[in-house]
Amino acid sequence: MSDITIPGGKIRSFVERIENLDSEMQELSEQKKEVFAEAKGEGFEVKILKEIIKLRKEDKNERDERESLLDLYMRAMETASPEQAKAA
Repeated sequence: MSDITIPGGKIRSFVERIENLDSEMQELSEQKKEVFAEAKGEGFEVKILKEIIKLRKEDKNERDERESLLDLYMRAMETASPEQAKAA
């Protein structure tokens, strides 16, 4: 064996803290599921609520730019003739 001393107490402290955080994250995840279930029970579409949450996390300028490009691409696609699609 080597003469290296491993600080077991320190390792235990880190492991236990991480385990506690994992437990808290699991509890929060369950609470989140319950809120979505409650919203669904009141007639709201969970998929749409998740999309709103995702959009609210985005930077407004980036979101606006993405929506503009999406709109531009959709209009371009809708106005293209079937022959243009085959040529590509």
